[in-house]
Amino acid sequence: MSYSIKNLRDVEDSAVKFGFSESQESRFAWRDLEAERTGLAYHVVKAGRRQAFAHRHDQAEEIAVVLSGHGKVKLDDDVRDIGPLDAVRIAPGVVRAFAAAADEDLEFVVFGPHHESDGELVQEDVWAD
Repeated sequence: MSYSIKNLRDVEDSAVKFGFSESQESRFAWRDLEAERTGLAYHVVKAGRRQAFAHRHDQAEEIAVVLSGHGKVKLDDDVRDIGPLDAVRIAPGVVRAFAAAADEDLEFVVFGPHHESDGELVQEDVWAD
């Protein structure tokens, strides 16, 4: 078929599978959509929490779009406030992580080209002061 439709809430929550469900939901939809070259993820960072880890890509430029809520995004050494309909372009190599405001969840989607095995988890606490 030349198209596919999938509600992002119906995609498996990888945060549950990897033990991160206390802080977030992470649903990676490219397989469910049968996308060949485009990556798409739906994330919810719970109120007052940070993503469980930061990451970067070697090849993929990504765009994150906030759907609802407010919070912060850490981009290498910069921390920026974000809110509904803010779009954040993230170049390859930039370490990124998201955090929700104390009183509301931060809901956002991230999309860009899909490159197999392109992501790298960053082990250190990027939020450390």
